[in-house]
Amino acid sequence: MSRRGTARLALAAGAAALLVLVVFGGLGSLVLMGVGWAGLALTAAGVWWMLTHTGWIRMLAALLVVAAPLGVLLLYAAAGLLWVVLVSLGLWALAVSAGRAALVEDTSPSMTERSVSRAQRPFLIMNPLSGGGKVERFHLAERARALGAEVVVLDPAQRQDVTELASRAVQGGADLLGVAGGDGTQASVARVAAEHDIPFMVISAGTRNHFAKDLGLDRQDPSRCLEALTDGVELRIDLGYLRAGEPADLSAEHVFINNASFGVYAEVVQSPAYRDDKARTVLEMLPDLLTQPSGTRLSVRAGSLTMDGPQAVLVSNNPYARGDSAGLGRRERLDSGELGVLCVNVGNAAEATELLLRGRQGRGLTAATVREVVVDANAPVIAVGVDGEALVLPTPVHCRLAAGALRVRVPRHRPGVPHGAPPMDWRRVRRLALTMGRVAAGRGAA
Repeated sequence: MSRRGTARLALAAGAAALLVLVVFGGLGSLVLMGVGWAGLALTAAGVWWMLTHTGWIRMLAALLVVAAPLGVLLLYAAAGLLWVVLVSLGLWALAVSAGRAALVEDTSPSMTERSVSRAQRPFLIMNPLSGGGKVERFHLAERARALGAEVVVLDPAQRQDVTELASRAVQGGADLLGVAGGDGTQASVARVAAEHDIPFMVISAGTRNHFAKDLGLDRQDPSRCLEALTDGVELRIDLGYLRAGEPADLSAEHVFINNASFGVYAEVVQSPAYRDDKARTVLEMLPDLLTQPSGTRLSVRAGSLTMDGPQAVLVSNNPYARGDSAGLGRRERLDSGELGVLCVNVGNAAEATELLLRGRQGRGLTAATVREVVVDANAPVIAVGVDGEALVLPTPVHCRLAAGALRVRVPRHRPGVPHGAPPMDWRRVRRLALTMGRVAAGRGAA
């Protein structure tokens, strides 16, 4: 279907979604919409109370989180209009999906790929514990060696410095460095690759594989990443660097391929209990971190943006997609030359509800794209999470971006190459549908 047709489909589906409510719900359609928004607001408030309280208040809040949406569905069913709501929601989902698809070509192009020759002496480091044992389950070491790579499988019984292993490999003539492991291990080896300007290769053997996802790699079958050794292309991407204290000491910089977090999440990952029971640790620590004013108070300087007292700050190597308020989804590209900054400051249930309903337009979330960020605090040191690794660093902490610092070798054919679908913009969709129609009509008359 053409972009004009897709845009028209979006407009038609959106109109149909509203028409279904009006025709079959009558005046009650307004009530249906009001009940739905009220249920969503109560659910958001319940989540906030769960995170900021303990004991019986948390139990009641959890009950509200379950009861609010269930109550809305029961009211719809009792009125005999549940099917109306479901059909309307389905049509609305189709409208948004079609509208975003129509706008795809208006977004910036994907990262530029460059054809390259095959590496002669690739060196790969593999962590057998990452991702619940994916290295062994997918026979990654054996497959890589069969393709001519030198492979070091880390010994879980002793701590090994992956930076030192990678540096020695480069001194020995390695012309490609790769990692099958978590994002923290990848960042350490990526730094060595960037310093020596040799290609870096990612094998999606971690648990979350955030970096691999943004590169479009296959996260279900990490063995497919090994195709980069035989039929690969190269991307030039940015690297994030973080240094602490004054004066600047560039030799002490930390690299991040995904993000550096400050505030609530960074404090949580410092807990020794976090690795063993993440959910329970988060629930135990969040009430004090979100509501106690006596904790560390952050301040942020990011270009012209200054913010005092945010509860959480996320600085990312390239900004996350605009439709992803939490910064947990996909970065549309990794070569924009800018850091993404998200600052969260939510003080009550009403602000939490607004953040859920309005996303980045909510007062509790501030977003920016800049080249450098400085995070300071009313304390000599602060907790920092760098690609999920827990650090404690002197203040202030400086974050910068090195544009095009890393050469990444990826398979030529990747299943998850991002298409960069933009957030929905009804005005642009309408303009696209009508303008292209007029252009086509004008050509026909000529």
